[in-house]
Amino acid sequence: MKDLVANQLVKYLERRGVEHIFGLCGHTNIAVLAALSKSTKIRFINVRHEQIAAHAADGYARVTKKAAVVLSHLGPGLTNAATGVANAALDSIPMVVIAGDVPSHYYGKHPHQEVNIHADASQWEIYRPFVKRAWRVERPDLFPEIMEKAFALAESGRPGPVLVDVPMDIFSKEVDAALFERLDHNAKTIHKPSIDDELAAKIVKTLAEAKNPLIYVGGGVMLADAAKELREFVDHMGIPVAHTLMGKGILPDDHPLTLGMTGFWGTKFINEKCKQADYILGLGTRFSEADCSSWYPEYTFNIPPTKLIHIDIDPSEIGRNFPVEIGAVADLKQALTVLDRVAKKMYTYARQNDALKQEIAAYKKEFKANNKELEESDAFPMSPQRILAEVREVLPRDAIITTDVGWNKNGVGQQFPIYEPGSILTPGGLATMGFGSPAALGAKIAVPDKVVVSLIGDGGFGQNPAVLATAAIENIPAVFVIMNNYAFGTIAGLEKAHYDTTFGTLFIKDGKPYSPDYAAIARAYGVEGVKIQSADEFKPALKMAIESNKPFVIDVPMVNNPVPTAGHWNIMDIYSPGKKVHHVSTN
Repeated sequence: MKDLVANQLVKYLERRGVEHIFGLCGHTNIAVLAALSKSTKIRFINVRHEQIAAHAADGYARVTKKAAVVLSHLGPGLTNAATGVANAALDSIPMVVIAGDVPSHYYGKHPHQEVNIHADASQWEIYRPFVKRAWRVERPDLFPEIMEKAFALAESGRPGPVLVDVPMDIFSKEVDAALFERLDHNAKTIHKPSIDDELAAKIVKTLAEAKNPLIYVGGGVMLADAAKELREFVDHMGIPVAHTLMGKGILPDDHPLTLGMTGFWGTKFINEKCKQADYILGLGTRFSEADCSSWYPEYTFNIPPTKLIHIDIDPSEIGRNFPVEIGAVADLKQALTVLDRVAKKMYTYARQNDALKQEIAAYKKEFKANNKELEESDAFPMSPQRILAEVREVLPRDAIITTDVGWNKNGVGQQFPIYEPGSILTPGGLATMGFGSPAALGAKIAVPDKVVVSLIGDGGFGQNPAVLATAAIENIPAVFVIMNNYAFGTIAGLEKAHYDTTFGTLFIKDGKPYSPDYAAIARAYGVEGVKIQSADEFKPALKMAIESNKPFVIDVPMVNNPVPTAGHWNIMDIYSPGKKVHHVSTN
């Protein structure tokens, strides 16, 4: 049977179990939109900017742990989406981007919106630096297999985005439906590599005999859905756990062996525990710069003499930043399953570490006490510590938080307790401003029964305010808490500390701090909005927003003080060699 490629594409996606597609219309993809209009299984999430589509799909994929689908137009549509797709790439989030392109018979003639300055038919090359693979579909009969390969590659190994670039005339050509249908017989999940019992026994024995062993976990454990297996291993072996920013929440922050986040925004206690370790088991982490204090041995990790065991799905990460004594390429869920089994066989009873648990508990109590004054301060604009403390008090344990960049990312990583794996979505590798609010849409669509709150700065929210149009039209009841310091606050603190100016970082009009009334903007979009006028108003407003079960914006003025730091970042040495200065307050 012959059918249009666009129709068969939608049917194929339905059979794969795709339930949502995020995107924006253009003349190159309306054949697909027309086919989607007939679908009863796929909901098209219409956005006002392609970056919103990519970030929303990113948030959706982080929650579902399946490849999300983005539908894009050519040229400016594809470049608008590029930042969101690159963000997903650097955080290893599976995504399939389907983009329209110029008609195949007009290659080289520079038709409307074609990107061809250096080569004809080269739109797909724009994405090559950050996607796992980019395909350009040359013939209708090749399209089915390309789509199958795209999903398999996006979800296998180290996950990530892929691009399928489709000349618009291909969507409107006929194809034999059997070419799509035959793919139904292909396995949609691929068994992932593990480690053998011999290696597991070697790792377990090494950790058991170590004087100060430590487990260091990154986002790879989350991507592998291995939180349960990790907790079993930690509980049985009695080994403390430190984590990267992307690893936050894999083990609950109130677990007695959770140390916390390392690196520049880590605390001295946590960083010192990492330095003092004689053996570290690194799981699903690339030992990135911010998490490792720019790899300076005096701040966070001192490898060597600390010895490293590193397990990751991506072989290129093993030994990249630190030398390893034992390296293994494996899926973390499979590897931890083997480690759990072997550990319980070698050591019948769970190993206790009561003294260390008491030390960690005392540290957490002291850290909380040191923040108490700021968390309870009635000052207005509000202290960020009080904002975070009251958000945590109001939210249920399993609520999903999305962050952006600045205090809402760095402060959350350091000070905001996360209790359920996968309940914090944050832009790690690319650290993209504007991620938090669209990601909240995607997360809420994925799990409509959970509370979803986006913690985002005014700089970040100002990047993509049109997210509110999608929230209103699609009735997505996410709550957006705008931590409004009238600035690109983190950069303002850096510039002030090193150059004694805040030029280009503060929002000022006629010599006074300036900000749009985001609550009024929300209401203009048809979304509920409240602008906080005193510290005591915030907590009741947040409760009201959650109980409303509607899209809701809370604009809360906040002082621009830096997140306390105990680690190091090499940029400080570039700005001010030998001076040991970090950020300062601009208030």
